[in-house]
Amino acid sequence: MKQFLSFVRKEFFHIFRDTRTMLILLGMPIALIILFGFAITTEVKEVPIAVLDYSKDEATQKITDQLIASEYFKYHSSVNTYEEAQTLFKRNKVRMVVVFPPQFAGDLLKGSNPQIQLLADATDPNEATSLVNYANIIIRTYQQELMPAQNQTQPGQVQADVKLLYNPQMKGSYNFVPGVMGLILILICAMMTSVGIVKEKEMGTMEVLLVSPLKPIYIILAKAVPYLLLSMANVVSILLLSYFLLDVPINGSIILLLSISVIYALLSLSLGLLISTITETQQAAMLVSGVALMLPVMLLSGMIFPIENMPLILQGIANIVPAKWYILAIRDVMIKGLGWIDVWQEVSVLLLMIVVLVGLSVKRFKIRLE
Repeated sequence: MKQFLSFVRKEFFHIFRDTRTMLILLGMPIALIILFGFAITTEVKEVPIAVLDYSKDEATQKITDQLIASEYFKYHSSVNTYEEAQTLFKRNKVRMVVVFPPQFAGDLLKGSNPQIQLLADATDPNEATSLVNYANIIIRTYQQELMPAQNQTQPGQVQADVKLLYNPQMKGSYNFVPGVMGLILILICAMMTSVGIVKEKEMGTMEVLLVSPLKPIYIILAKAVPYLLLSMANVVSILLLSYFLLDVPINGSIILLLSISVIYALLSLSLGLLISTITETQQAAMLVSGVALMLPVMLLSGMIFPIENMPLILQGIANIVPAKWYILAIRDVMIKGLGWIDVWQEVSVLLLMIVVLVGLSVKRFKIRLE
C-alpha cells in the first residue's frame, strides 16, 4: 500500500510541476462554465434602435418611451428619412427602426387602424425575430392601456407592419455561412501550420532546414503557402455551395470577399506560427489550437450568439477574437452588399492583428534559434 501511495504522490508532483497541465485541469472548467453561462443566451437586451416619427404626437412619444424603457431596446437616434435609416443599418449602428406614419394619434382616436412599421436587420434571423416579438408585445401593452382611457369613442387598433431587411425569408444560412467560413479558415490555417512546424521540430528536421541556403522566414513561408492556397479553395467551394445549394445571395463584390478572406487567412497563419513557438509537440499544438481557437470562434465571434447580449468583460474579450471582425465584414459584403468604405474598420483591425502576431512570432522564433 505504501508503494501505491508513493506512486500516487509522485504523479501529483509531476502534475503540479507542469503549469500547462494545471491550467488545463483547473483553469479550463472555470473558463468553460463562465463562457457557457454568460455567452450562450438567445435573449436580446439593450439593442440599439432608431425612430422615424412622421407624426410627432403624444401617442408616438409614449410608445417610443415604452420601447426605450424596456430592457430590450436602447435608443440610438431619431432619423428623418428612410435613407438615413438605411445608412444606420449599413453601418451596424442599429438593429431596428420604428416608423410612425403621419397623423398617428388622430387616426387612432378616429377608430382607424394605423400601422407602425418595424424595420429589422434580419442578417441574424433569431435576433430579428426576438426584436419584432418584443416590440409587438410593447405595442399591444400600449393598446391595452389605451382602451380604458377612451370612454366615448372606440379607439382603433394599432397594427405592426414588419419588414425584414436583407433576409426576408429568415433563412438561418444567411447567418451561419460567414461564421462557418471564419471557423474553417482559422482551424485549417492556424492548426495545420502550427502542427506542421512543430512536427519538423519534433522529428529533428527543423535544424536541417535552418542550415539550408534559404533564410528561416522563407522556410516558414514555404510551409504556410500550401495551407493558404487550400484555404482559398475552401472559401471558393463554400461560396459556391452557399449560392447554388443554400440560396444565400452574394450581393457584394466577390473580389472584396476573397481579399478579406486572404487577409484573414494570413492572420490565421500568423496565429499558427505563434502557437508553434510556444509548443513542443504536435499534440500540444493541436490542443492549444483547438481550445484557444475553436471555442472563442464559436462562442465569442457572433457566429451563434449575439455579442451585444454578453457581459462587458466578454464583449471586451470578443474584440480580440479575429473571427468576430472577419464575420462582420463578410456578412456586410455578402448579405448587405457593402463595399470597401463600409468595412474598412474591420479590415484595419485584421491587418493590425497580423502585424502584432507576426512581430511576436518572429521575435520568439529568433529567440528559439539562439
